[in-house]
Amino acid sequence: MFRKKGRADAAITTLVGKDTRVHGDLEFTGGCLIDGYVKGNVKSVRDENATLNLSERGCIEGAVMVANVTLHGTVNGDVKAARRVELGSKARVVGNVQYSVIEMAIGAEVNGKLIHEREASQRDANEADAQRILARSDEDEDEDGLEPATDPVPVAKINVVGE
Repeated sequence: MFRKKGRADAAITTLVGKDTRVHGDLEFTGGCLIDGYVKGNVKSVRDENATLNLSERGCIEGAVMVANVTLHGTVNGDVKAARRVELGSKARVVGNVQYSVIEMAIGAEVNGKLIHEREASQRDANEADAQRILARSDEDEDEDGLEPATDPVPVAKINVVGE
């Protein structure tokens, strides 16, 4: 792909060979290269610089949660990369891709949503704020001893069609 000088991937410390099948979750630190098949979630543990490389022969059936992800194979599940996602021309993702930076080659497929990390973080923060407000309103009582209404205000969605 379009490697920039000075950016080095983590050294590969975990390898799933081309004739290897893993049934269960895979957790690693450092770098991980998957040439085989993993049926389970793939996750880096306590490593902000962890890197997952999935070869063209590789396949993951489960969620991926790694800081840096380079895909050339198939993932049937959501991909969440705190830093960077690179999708090669043969990459196939059936699920959502959450990223901070993304690079896609011509031919890569994503059958799901592309979610920018800042947008996802903001949405999570908004949901947490709403839950705190609802919890606080459940605890507080009105001066009359009555509980305040906690029903959310209805929101209307309007579609505008051009002439």
